[in-house]
Amino acid sequence: MEAGITPRAPVPVDEPPDVSRTGSDYAALSRRVRDAGLLRRRPVRGSMLLIVTAAMLAGGWALHLAVGDSWWQLAVAAPLAFAFVQCGFRSHEAGHRQTFRSKRLDNAVGLVFSNLFIGLGFGWWMHKHNRHHAHPNHIGRDPDIETGALVFDGADPPGRRRTGRLVTRHQAGLFFPMLLLEGWNLHVASARALRARHTGAPAPRWVEALLLLVHAAAYFGVVLLVLPPLKALLFVLVQQGLFGLYLGSSFAPNHKGMEMLSPNQRLDFLRSQVLTSRNVRGGVVTDFLLGGLNHQIEHHLFPSMPTSALPRARTLVRAHCTDLDLPYAETGLVDSYRQTLRHLHEVGEPLRTGA
Repeated sequence: MEAGITPRAPVPVDEPPDVSRTGSDYAALSRRVRDAGLLRRRPVRGSMLLIVTAAMLAGGWALHLAVGDSWWQLAVAAPLAFAFVQCGFRSHEAGHRQTFRSKRLDNAVGLVFSNLFIGLGFGWWMHKHNRHHAHPNHIGRDPDIETGALVFDGADPPGRRRTGRLVTRHQAGLFFPMLLLEGWNLHVASARALRARHTGAPAPRWVEALLLLVHAAAYFGVVLLVLPPLKALLFVLVQQGLFGLYLGSSFAPNHKGMEMLSPNQRLDFLRSQVLTSRNVRGGVVTDFLLGGLNHQIEHHLFPSMPTSALPRARTLVRAHCTDLDLPYAETGLVDSYRQTLRHLHEVGEPLRTGA
């Protein structure tokens, strides 16, 4: 959080916003979506997806054990990284209460698929992600655009230290290589977050800490059981690097390069979500590979909507935006990355030109 910005309580993301406070434009759309049955949870389908994802993870580790002491383990790292990201998608859905009516059950799913399976703190992520959903691309409020290794706000670069300024100058070209470190960044952030208390945390801190420790012990234990130290190190670096690259590449198209709201700018709920979000076109394969995040506009308008219902909601949302003459951003995956990199390049421009 930037200095001078007063922290605000996050808005829960497990239910659609109260239509009484979001304006008639959103209320009308919400009624259409609800009448179409798109907000109904699908526990059977969701449970099957959880089973399939857990099987993918188990299959990845089984392959690791089967291949044994071999340099082919560097290839095995890829499907295991893929399974890690799919587990991340399941914890994301659990955090939004998309699968079950029981918040306790969704929290349990999130803790297992996030803390235990992939070593990321579910409570820390929920706290951070709630703030993002409440204020997407809102400078000073959205933690996802706070200045860190990358800079998304053009007003920030001049004040950075020398190393940071060097990175910012070339951040467009460094973006994808830096994503190779994102997995480690998330692990460290999860551990650090255990020192803080968050209202509405899914479990006591000791439970989250224990699950993270069990994951770390099992992860490194299995790897070192199969591989000698050098191969184990390289396997971990490749697996975690691909995990970060895939996860970061799945989230990058959603908001980067879209409208940024100034600290004092206020929009109604519908416009604050639609104008700052971008959809990625594609079919069922794209939906699977990106965990449904390619339907970002619909997801932000209705966070608790099951991922499987998002494509149907798109038709209603797009028509509603057309009726309101409200821009609805949708593009292909490659172009979404191009727009993201263009924005990062533009933010670094003053440091390259000395302006």
